[in-house]
Amino acid sequence: MRAMVLKAVGGPLVAEERPDPVPGPGDVLIKVGACGVCRTDLHVVDGELPQTRLPIIPGHEIVGRVAALGAGVFHLNIGERVGVGWLGRACGCCSYCEEGAENLCDAPVFTGCTRDGGFASHTVADARFVYPLGEEGEDIALAPLLCAGLIGWRTLKMAGEGKRIGLYGFGAAAHIIAQVARWQGREIYAFTRPGDRRAQDFARTLGAVYAGASDAPPPEPLDAALIFAPAGELVPQALKAVRKGGRVVCGGIHMSDIPTFPYRWLWEERKILSVANLTRADAHEFLALAPKAGVSTHVTPYPLSEANRALDDLRGGRLEGAAVLVP
Repeated sequence: MRAMVLKAVGGPLVAEERPDPVPGPGDVLIKVGACGVCRTDLHVVDGELPQTRLPIIPGHEIVGRVAALGAGVFHLNIGERVGVGWLGRACGCCSYCEEGAENLCDAPVFTGCTRDGGFASHTVADARFVYPLGEEGEDIALAPLLCAGLIGWRTLKMAGEGKRIGLYGFGAAAHIIAQVARWQGREIYAFTRPGDRRAQDFARTLGAVYAGASDAPPPEPLDAALIFAPAGELVPQALKAVRKGGRVVCGGIHMSDIPTFPYRWLWEERKILSVANLTRADAHEFLALAPKAGVSTHVTPYPLSEANRALDDLRGGRLEGAAVLVP
């Protein structure tokens, strides 16, 4: 198989040829058709996730077809199109798993972080954490749903039922979840880097009623603000933007430090929440909902060999929507 491998923190991904992996009991071998490039992959490369195992093949927005079944796998078929996301395995026996909160598992496995992921022509995944995708849609269009969509969905659910939703950082997750929120009848207020008119125009094409700079107040108080950019300074800005009793939900796995702010910005029962990973229930729920909501992803495809360029374009904010690698 061909793979792009991270061997040292902060270093480039290195192309390697390896024997095709063999699925163990309970696993499946997947021939990768497309793998999205997520901001979490940047956090892996930059060493911001201490659990990362090196060397590692990044990538956790995987769409492909089952190429081989490990022992004991009966619910999937050879040739079936499937998806794999960030949560690659949960222990099933810790207190969190027993409570239905496998996203908080004490002994999780993360695709592309602690287990090799999808920046490759083939990958192995735990069959219990593999999602049948059917035959509708192209692989490259579906790939961003496997993390940007899933995390965006969990973030939106944690925001509550409010009508006015602010999205801070209008990238892969925000451009998907904006479509879902509009389908639900909500109003979208998009906030981007100051001066990023391109991203603001993009948000308007997806139905945002307002698009402006992240350091500017919204025209009306928000019911909730969802933060997808990994910038801690956005938390106080979002707190100032939400109404009394409003929620600020941080959707990223990593964020720079949150600066100090006056207590009055939090007072009046405003809330700050964080999203940690996702559950299989989230995945099944969102993957069934996305076609009903008419979600259309905006993607820029790259050959697998240009994974480093894709990561650099993501880091530099040169993308509308999501980058996707095609082996």
